[in-house]
Amino acid sequence: MEAGTSPAPTAARVGLRTAVADYLALTKPKVQSLLLFTTVTTMYVAGDPSLGLVALTCLGGALSAGGAGAINHYWDRDIDALMKRTADRPLPSGRVAPRSALVFGIALGVTAFGLLAVTVNLLAAALALAGLLGYVLVYTIWLKRSTPQNIVIGGAAGAVPPLVAWAAVTGSLDGSALYLFAIVFYWTPPHFWALSLLMRDEYAKAGVPMLPVVRGEAETRWQILLYSVLLVAVTVLPFAGQLFDGLYLAVALVVGGAFVALAARLRRRADRRSAIRLYLFSLAYLAVLFAAMVVDVRI
Repeated sequence: MEAGTSPAPTAARVGLRTAVADYLALTKPKVQSLLLFTTVTTMYVAGDPSLGLVALTCLGGALSAGGAGAINHYWDRDIDALMKRTADRPLPSGRVAPRSALVFGIALGVTAFGLLAVTVNLLAAALALAGLLGYVLVYTIWLKRSTPQNIVIGGAAGAVPPLVAWAAVTGSLDGSALYLFAIVFYWTPPHFWALSLLMRDEYAKAGVPMLPVVRGEAETRWQILLYSVLLVAVTVLPFAGQLFDGLYLAVALVVGGAFVALAARLRRRADRRSAIRLYLFSLAYLAVLFAAMVVDVRI
């Protein structure tokens, strides 16, 4: 070995890094990032939480969502193996044993409930658990493989973080929290269906009855446009209910108009580029909308 060079990583270190990366992947961190953003912003809309409360709520939410993701990986390992996009995930690739993923997911969920119940409040813990159970039992196990409306009904689980956040700050739920839940709920179908258009052939190969597979791409594009219009209407409700003022309304209408315009373009053009544009914009849309909520209530 030449002077000044460090020894190559041992096989054990490489194996440990790979294992850590695989278990982290089971928690679906990319999906979690937007969920956590809606959690943080909702907390500052609901009140003036301490940094400690925000950190504990986000940690509990991340553990709960991570547990749901890991159990989803366990249940869907058969169809993941059939799709190119998911074939290299930890379970279908054989890098993580199915039983280990299931135990890991359950452990995360239990830890999340205990952490939130002890350090935040029982309502926040119960709501986070309801989100996990909804995602696993209602969406993953039941709806995903049985109906093209899977993401519409199952999307309620992904809309739970604002409820958890509101409960964490106020200790209760009210109509204002339901406004934010409804926004994420109506945002989910056009967001996910834009992606499903890109993955239609793989879903068909795996036998997953996503809307483009069962009803066709034309019907899916119409549904995306319909839900985009409904989404914009729902985003106006918090202003009508006097939760937010004019700044929020202006942002909601501008970014909502752009969302509908992209959805209308996708309806007219059956191309991948339009679907990709809408999908990527939908991610930014939700982040901008929730950021505008915080700015509105703080000015």
